[in-house]
Amino acid sequence: MNVNTQSINFVADIKLKNFIEKRFEKLNQFYDKIIQTDVYLKVENTSNKENKIFEAKLSVPGDTFVVKKQSKSFEEGADLVASSLERQLKRRKEKLRSHS
Repeated sequence: MNVNTQSINFVADIKLKNFIEKRFEKLNQFYDKIIQTDVYLKVENTSNKENKIFEAKLSVPGDTFVVKKQSKSFEEGADLVASSLERQLKRRKEKLRSHS
């Protein structure tokens, strides 16, 4: 699976990119037909501590899942988004299994 990470208005360090890639590679366990994942990292200019926006667009044959979460850190955002995508992929797999 191909993970494209784009950080908007800042430069993401290599450790963060590696963390995101490792976390999203685990999604292959739940659904093996993932084409690619686009990850967008944004920082909002607010006094709020939860100013990190983590958005992921996951492409599978015939469908695209988009999940957006706001959190204190990008690592936390990656975990929240990945677990949400996990649930959606499991649901999709069950649906496909019940139709065949």
